[in-house]
Amino acid sequence: MPPVGDAIRAALLTPAPAAKVMAARKVARDWRLGRLGLTFDQPMPNRPARPVAPELLPPNRMPKRGKAGSERGRLALWHALAHIEFVAIDLALDMAGRFGAEMGEDFVSDFLGVAADEAMHFALLERHLATMNSSYGAMPAHDGLWQAAEQTAHSVAARLAVVPMVLEARGLDVTPSTIERVTNHGDMAGARILTRILDDEIRHVAIGSKHFDECARIQDMTPENYWILLVRRHFRGGLKPPFNDSARLAAGLSLSACAVLAC
Repeated sequence: MPPVGDAIRAALLTPAPAAKVMAARKVARDWRLGRLGLTFDQPMPNRPARPVAPELLPPNRMPKRGKAGSERGRLALWHALAHIEFVAIDLALDMAGRFGAEMGEDFVSDFLGVAADEAMHFALLERHLATMNSSYGAMPAHDGLWQAAEQTAHSVAARLAVVPMVLEARGLDVTPSTIERVTNHGDMAGARILTRILDDEIRHVAIGSKHFDECARIQDMTPENYWILLVRRHFRGGLKPPFNDSARLAAGLSLSACAVLAC
């Protein structure tokens, strides 16, 4: 059978958003149907292919979104959410491809499933932007999410600690207030999309937490202490409350560990 590593690498090196969505969903489907072998012959790229737009800027050079509720502010919000989900496709693919040989079949299955979910989320957000006469790439975006991947490329435990258990978990905290905001603006379709994304992201963070617990067991450490150690080592800045305690608990995160790292 063709190697799953080659299929993941090809999806990572697909730049066009629509094509990347299709590639991510295809590799997840082919893996689920047993059409790909658990083989990783080639290294994953240091950076995934990116489309010409959006322009990627450092976070401190990003233009201000505009007043909440204004047309520019609403467009900027949905562009930012679409960019997060687009990068999340590559983060999940890279997780499966970079660490799959080390972590095994269940790990690959889990994160290819996450990649397919993120592709679906992006497609929903891209379609929502189209209802606003816009599209992904019409505004600049920042590159901070992939920088976290680069800084943890050497260690599956560090990657799990930072990407699903810090960055994605932050989405659990802020999405409910975003749902409330867009509902207040009368965007019921957008609220339904975000509610679906929130439900899926709880499951995604739980997947990261499950595999991180196994890494901690191998190191003969408690998951809480190992997570605090790795976040302090690999994540700049502390965690910012308030936290969505119920969603974090549902995802298997330690609230006491979050409190230790909160600033």
